[in-house]
Amino acid sequence: MKLKATVLFLVAGVGLSISANGQTDSVMMRKIFDEALVNGQCYENLRYLCKKIGSRLSGSTGAQKSVEWSKKLMDGYGFDRVYLQEVMVPHWERGAKEQGIIISGNTRTPVALASLGMSVATPKAGITAEVVELQSVQELQTLGEAKIKGKIVFFNRPFDERFIEAGSAYGTAGDQRNVGPGMAAKYGAVAVIVRSLTSALDNYPHTGGTNYGTNPKIAAAALSTVAANKLSSLLKQKGSSPVKFFLKTNCQMLPDVLSYNVIGEIKGTENNNKYISVGGHLDSWDLAEGAHDDGTGVMQSVEVLRIFKALGYKPKNNVRAVFFMNEENGHKGGIKYAEQALKDKEEHIAAIETDEGGFTPRGFSFERATPAFLNAVNQQWKKLFEPYEADRMVAGGGGTDIGPLRETHPNIALIGFRPDSQRYFDIHHTPNDVFENVNKRELELGAASIASLIYLIDQHGLNF
Repeated sequence: MKLKATVLFLVAGVGLSISANGQTDSVMMRKIFDEALVNGQCYENLRYLCKKIGSRLSGSTGAQKSVEWSKKLMDGYGFDRVYLQEVMVPHWERGAKEQGIIISGNTRTPVALASLGMSVATPKAGITAEVVELQSVQELQTLGEAKIKGKIVFFNRPFDERFIEAGSAYGTAGDQRNVGPGMAAKYGAVAVIVRSLTSALDNYPHTGGTNYGTNPKIAAAALSTVAANKLSSLLKQKGSSPVKFFLKTNCQMLPDVLSYNVIGEIKGTENNNKYISVGGHLDSWDLAEGAHDDGTGVMQSVEVLRIFKALGYKPKNNVRAVFFMNEENGHKGGIKYAEQALKDKEEHIAAIETDEGGFTPRGFSFERATPAFLNAVNQQWKKLFEPYEADRMVAGGGGTDIGPLRETHPNIALIGFRPDSQRYFDIHHTPNDVFENVNKRELELGAASIASLIYLIDQHGLNF
């Protein structure tokens, strides 16, 4: 006899619930983790994505190859529906390798740097100018045009090491890169160089997008932290001649191109117009293989559906894995997905984003969650995740790609997968974001954690 309703009971003081298929949630979660750890495929899928395709910046050949391969991968798993969702994306190219040289008196010191995404190029001969070091975007207004015009602005605010969650340090330092170049141009700067957004002290420059807004466009690049410290030290010595910097970049914006979100779906057995989505972004920056950012996320997402099929689990609601295109420099994939979901009148219950690397899972963050909601989530599900050490259920962001769904589906729960954050910003947006820096077991544990949460949402909903 099949149970038609959820039954609650206590075992050894732990609250468990019986789901419609007669299995306890704890037993089902154990099966999910066993499948991921013993038969998991996301690590080998990631190997192919990184080593056979490589970098996948929107508009590039690599991005198109990754779309074609991803659809073939999902088709091979036999999901109920696999399709491509058209989206127009920006096409920016880095061009020939950048050059950066610190000029102090007669000493010329080449340094490691990388153009910021969406930056314009310097003139063909490059730019040489005096450097003015700032710790914040706000200092531009304090100094004014008189001290900024004709200079290369050097934003050098480091991560605030007091944050335990590394993403918080990234967020508070990020305005230098995001809006700093445009704001500096407004005050007459001829170029901008920015300290890489990381706690690591190394020679890997970190790229990332910049947005000029309506301000003039000037060349912008990120210095490695080693180079930033070297430049700052020379500026503080205040020698007889001013410290200058030579910058030459070769990037360009090209016309937008057609690309695709890649979507796989398992149909629900009860609610044919209700959806639970899990996704990451298929595109990556061009400096490396996009392993942690965000190859791990898309491979975990498709692994969720593979696990369900392998276990013979038939969800009540439609479950989708979405490989979003263009998160890094435009967010067009996420916008398109939300627009199409609204147009198709789909009811979206929850969306989970995995875009913080493939490190050890710690839990999940719930966007705009009330204290009462979080208390209920923890009361119901924390104990179930404790054996896997992924039991932190906290308030926080969902993610960039799923963010547009909050406007089109105001009742949706937006959820971020939260792995350990301590190593992510040593790697992301750098030449060091390669497959070899992903741990197989950590990646599989993350996929199992996400699959377990989706299973619980599918069985019990979020109406606490």
